[in-house]
Amino acid sequence: MIRFIKIVLASCLALSGLNLSAQDGSYDVFIPIAKYIGQGDVDRLSAWFADNLEISIISTSNDSSKNQAKQILKSFFESYTPRSFDITHTAGRTNMKYALGSLNAGGEVFIVTIFVTCKHNGYKIQQLEIDRQ
Repeated sequence: MIRFIKIVLASCLALSGLNLSAQDGSYDVFIPIAKYIGQGDVDRLSAWFADNLEISIISTSNDSSKNQAKQILKSFFESYTPRSFDITHTAGRTNMKYALGSLNAGGEVFIVTIFVTCKHNGYKIQQLEIDRQ
């Protein structure tokens, strides 16, 4: 289901050309998220996790609870210590946004994809994907 949403969102965004950085007054949810990824701060990053999310690390996907995703990401950061993380692209609509970024960790470069949705209590990460470049 998440893959289907990802494909539909990417298609809609490609057709609409909507870019969040061009919108005035929009809250950039990715500023704190990017900061915590760059620091490898799993505790603070996991506060942004939905109760259930899809996490994919180097082509291994899991539908996980918030706590399971936290442990998976913690294990990744223990193996690949983050040096820097930069958001390279953001797009979306009011209630669903995504970002692509470049993570320099453990002497390698990874592509990171983050999908967030806005519910009544704010933005939450629904999907986090980290793959080798």
